[in-house]
Amino acid sequence: MDKLFPNIHIKVNEHIYLKNPESSELGLRLLSTSLELIHTIGLESFTFKKLAKALDTAESSIYRYFENKHKLLIYFINYYWAYLEYIIVFEIHNITAPEEQLMKALTLLSDPPKFQSDNTILSIEKLNAIVIAESGKAYLTKEVDEDNKSGFFIAFKNVSRRIVGIIKEIDPKIAYPNTLASTCLEGIIHQQFFAIHLPSLTDFNVHEGGKNRAHIFYQMIMNNLNRK
Repeated sequence: MDKLFPNIHIKVNEHIYLKNPESSELGLRLLSTSLELIHTIGLESFTFKKLAKALDTAESSIYRYFENKHKLLIYFINYYWAYLEYIIVFEIHNITAPEEQLMKALTLLSDPPKFQSDNTILSIEKLNAIVIAESGKAYLTKEVDEDNKSGFFIAFKNVSRRIVGIIKEIDPKIAYPNTLASTCLEGIIHQQFFAIHLPSLTDFNVHEGGKNRAHIFYQMIMNNLNRK
């Protein structure tokens, strides 16, 4: 993007990892290499053994940072949603009309900017692809309640709350703002997944930009508001 954003430092919930991967060269290589591997072969085929081989290190070294690959996936998903919240806040803070804020936020969610500062250590494009392909596996587990208590999904919730806040600015009396916001956030991800793998379930295609997706979900929200 041509627009310059301020330096971004994404903070991930410290309970997700055993040792902060950003604290060492190996940890940083672990993040970038595992992101590439999951992006290439998928979470099911990804193992710490394969990661250790790619890093030319002992498998035990990986376990010093993450308990398992599920926690690593949650790290990536947290990083992604925390990045998007940062960008949304930055982009809408000078927009006064909540309707315009909503459209801007949905556009960013539908087509995340690929900008990376020196402090943004991971490829946003690859994170986006992993969120589309794998994010459901982060919470569709038996441990979801325990993970939720540990705050593993707070980054996603923060983005949803931002959308809820905008919706309430437009319509303070709306009955189900949380349901509407989370449905749209999940829908944006699912529609991109469908476009890639189950095209008969969507009206979009893989080559279509995010503006049309944003417009659909904007209309979905606006059509549910109690506007005079």
